[in-house]
Parts: sequence; structure tokens; C-alpha cells
Amino acid sequence: MKVLGLMSGTSADGIDAVLAEFRGRPNRPRWHLLASASVPYPPTLRHQLVAAGQGAALTAQAWLELAEAVTEAQATAAQACDPTGLAELVGCHGQTVWHRPPEPGRIGASWQLLLGPRLAQRLQRPVVFDFRSADLALGGQGAPLVPATDAALLGGIGGWRALLNLGGIANLTLLPPISGPDRHAAVLGWDCGPANTLLDLAAQHFSAGELSFDAGGAWAAQGQAQESLIARWLQEPYFQQRPPKSTGRELFGVNDLERRLAEIQALGCQHTAADALATLTAFSAAVVAQDLGQGAPPLELLVAGGGARNDTLMAELVRRCRGVRVRPLAELGIADDQREALAFALLAWWQQRRQRGSLPSVTGAPKASLLGILAPVPG
Repeated sequence: MKVLGLMSGTSADGIDAVLAEFRGRPNRPRWHLLASASVPYPPTLRHQLVAAGQGAALTAQAWLELAEAVTEAQATAAQACDPTGLAELVGCHGQTVWHRPPEPGRIGASWQLLLGPRLAQRLQRPVVFDFRSADLALGGQGAPLVPATDAALLGGIGGWRALLNLGGIANLTLLPPISGPDRHAAVLGWDCGPANTLLDLAAQHFSAGELSFDAGGAWAAQGQAQESLIARWLQEPYFQQRPPKSTGRELFGVNDLERRLAEIQALGCQHTAADALATLTAFSAAVVAQDLGQGAPPLELLVAGGGARNDTLMAELVRRCRGVRVRPLAELGIADDQREALAFALLAWWQQRRQRGSLPSVTGAPKASLLGILAPVPG
């Protein structure tokens, strides 16, 4: 089956799309990438989404119009990737505007903005959407969902294998080895903490809005990271919390950035914008390195997402993840902007095949769930 996957992450910078074909066993399908595209959000829409994700108050009318704009942007990305309409099915994540993990006595909730039936009508293809709510209803985190697809699409090697997505949030997948005493271990995964959320907000802050991100980490490369501050930040509750865990812009957003920038200034030295960006960049890498150090060390760390194009961040990962081979996932044929869109294409195919897509070992739910709601073509 040919399936179109659409994904927009926490960074809210645009939509990644892939057209893939899946055949064979659901848990280890034969798959082939047919096409891909990345379509940025219009600047005004991106600004609205980031503001909404930071808790900006919107009227009911404004929320509805925002959902319409997101849905139209998803349709544009779908048509850019699959202009001749080869896809038989569409898997669309939508745009997360708020994520609340479970708390004692309270199940979690997550809101991915999308008008699923409207997108199905627009594309004249059935659309699977709302992938997180079934796991959340069972008491799971609803995230991350990609570890299950990593296991199906890539599989293991002779030792533990780690996959890292550096989007707005950094999240890890750990795949057990194919041989040895850990070969029957569960697939693991969790959200480590901030990757690009704080970096992008800092670049916008220090450039007075002229830059939306630190391209290639060039600005951060000019500064000096404050290691004592990074060590203190790593002791904060979220980074000491054991998985399963998930997070987003609601925790690592503009308020968090302002607090960290104030702590940098409180060190009593004349710190530049480059120093602040260097510190935040090194912090993003240090969070991942700390998490990898909690268990059996992986043989390799495969990196995807926008942060994989940040040379300074990648260098920090190499420096801090000692003994681990750090390399781009693109070397295995999945580009930085394809992994998560491919994942949601597979999750949509699983929904059609009635294959449960969540992993209790990752989300903490008591059992696996069939993920997603199917919106058929109206009419």
C-alpha cells in the first residue's frame, strides 16, 4: 500500500511529508520511500502556532481559523510530495499545541490541531489522525510514538542501538541487540528534554526577531558554554525523572528560556549572546548524554531532525557521548526530515491493518493500543 505521512513537530517550522510503500508483515514490513517534501509554514502561521503553544489566549473563532490554516498547510504539503495522487491513505500527525503528561490521579492529554475529515475531503483520500489519544486514555504518555516504528523499519544490530530525534524536543529510541543476553529486552524510548525549542527562541530573542534559528550553530560556535550552569540544570526534576516521560513547549518554552538566560547573567560575568547560545546548545547535548549514561551504552547513536544540521550541536554530542559512534540517520537512507513523517505513514498503515502501534515499555500504558482515528473521504 502507498501511504503518505505528514508530520509537523514542536518547532512548528513546517511540515515534512513522505510517500512510502509498505508490504509484508506489519512488524517488519518491506518498505520503500517514493518521494518526500518539506514545506515551511507561512511566517504568520508559525508565529500564531508558537504563541498558541506558549499559552496565548485565543477566542473560539481564532482557534477554529487556526485549525483551518493548519489543515490547509497539511494539504499543501501533501500535494507537494504526491502531486499525482498515488497515495491510497494519509497519516497526518497534525500540529501539537499543548501536551500534558499523566500526573498522579490524572490521565494525560494532548492536542494535535487538525480537521481530519476536512483534510480527507481536500485530498480525496482517507486520513488517519489523532494518534495519541488512545494511549493517553489508558494512562500512557501518548509519546513518543516513533520508537515502535523505528523497531519495525530499522531493527537492531549486534549491540544496543540508539536513535535520536533533534526536533523542538530531543527524544530517544533504544533498540535491543539482535543477539546476546539483552536480545529479548523491550524497545525503550522517551523525551529527553529541549533540543531546538530553547535554541530557536534564543536566536529570535538575541536577533530581535531577524533570525528564526541559529543556522548550523554558527552563532553558538563563537561563544563559551558555562559548564557549571549546565551541571546544575541537569539536576532539575524533569532530567532526573525516570522514563516513561514526555514533554514539550509547555515546559521548555519562552518562560523557561527567560529563567535560564537570567541564570546565565547572574553568574556575574559579561556574557554575550554567543555565550548564551553556546550554553543552551551544549545543554541540549548534555541532556541526551546524561540519559544515554543511565543504561547499557549503545554502540551507535543515529541522529535525525533539524538539529542534525546544527554542526555545533552535533559536535557537542560527539564530545559528550564518549564511546558511542554518533552519525546521521541519513547514512541509512532516511534523511533528517523524513524519519517522523515516515513513522506516521507506517502508523496509518498499521491502523488499516489493525496492528497496535504503541509500546507499553515506552509510553507506560498497561497495554498496547490501536492508534489513530480514520476519517474517510466525506460523501
